[in-house]
Amino acid sequence: MWFDAWSQVMRVVVVGAAAYVWLVLVLRLTGKRTLAKLNAFDLVVTVALGSVLATILLSADVSWLEGTAAITTLVLLQVAVSWTSTRVAHGRSAVTASPSTLLRDGRFLDEAMRRNRVTASEVRQAVRSSGVGGLDQVAAVVLESDGTLSVVTHSQLGDGSALGDADGRRIPD
Repeated sequence: MWFDAWSQVMRVVVVGAAAYVWLVLVLRLTGKRTLAKLNAFDLVVTVALGSVLATILLSADVSWLEGTAAITTLVLLQVAVSWTSTRVAHGRSAVTASPSTLLRDGRFLDEAMRRNRVTASEVRQAVRSSGVGGLDQVAAVVLESDGTLSVVTHSQLGDGSALGDADGRRIPD
């Protein structure tokens, strides 16, 4: 249980190092988008990559080549989904949630908060974290597609065009 053979330990070290280098190389080649803030699909790919790397490291039944094929497949699928979401009409809405306004002009939007399972306390925390002391100073709090809460004060609102795609409205890029 504590130790079986040096050959198994060396396999973990050698194959693990090679798999790690391959993962870093593939992620660098596919660009920054692969490592951006996570939406639902990105989270699935990230968890799957971790699982594949662990399997390559610890299972002698999986060869390095099989593991790198799995890593490459997952990353290429993520690239394909990213490409589709930026170039195909309705592609983005298929894999990412649209932003939702949770507070407008200092008033909570209860239905949006219920639908997105966000509490008033979480919205207040986001407002405080942004350095704002009163809800009356807030033009909008938006739950972004990556799960973060964006706070826009009245003084920052401008023409409000940045809020145009919240609540599922599609604004042309």
